[in-house]
Amino acid sequence: MRVALIGLALLVGACASTNESYTGRTATEQLLLSRAADQAVEGLRLPIPPGSKVFVDMRFFQGEGANYATSAVRSALSEAGFALADDRASAEVVFEMRAGALSLEQMRRVVGIPPLAVPINETLNVVSLPELSLYSRRDRVGVAEFSGFLYDARTGAPLGAVAPMIGEFRIRSHKVLMVVAWGQQSVRPGQSDPGDSWREF
Repeated sequence: MRVALIGLALLVGACASTNESYTGRTATEQLLLSRAADQAVEGLRLPIPPGSKVFVDMRFFQGEGANYATSAVRSALSEAGFALADDRASAEVVFEMRAGALSLEQMRRVVGIPPLAVPINETLNVVSLPELSLYSRRDRVGVAEFSGFLYDARTGAPLGAVAPMIGEFRIRSHKVLMVVAWGQQSVRPGQSDPGDSWREF
């Protein structure tokens, strides 16, 4: 009987756990950045003949989201009809990129009292007071701005410049009486029908 009770206790007490990893950005923030980058490079054209073999130099293109933006630039060039070179030695043209912005902005408008941090003593310890509002609106915006210039891969002679390419992706949500919410609360990855996830350039 005792053995049965111990077994039952072990069975009831058994549980499963999962490990979670946390990145520097939330999924929504990452999607805001990536969609802004996609918009920035949409329709990218270079002042060189179509079919030219281009090496995209991203040495000075750094920061969070830079790898995705690099791939977005390369994809836009492929779609525009340019050939991609894996290195400078095999290229006809070098396209040197730089990022003016690749980050997030957030703005909150409140009709009422916004969240406050109130100091309570001379050592500046604070107490956080929650928002007390009739209405609030939250905007989260991914902003991307890229530019660059081109030069001959063999001689280094300048071939032209690309004006700043700007992309912005925004989500907005509203809340009334701190309870009733509407609007887009998050960004979700796009879904494609089977067979429609690719297109021929």
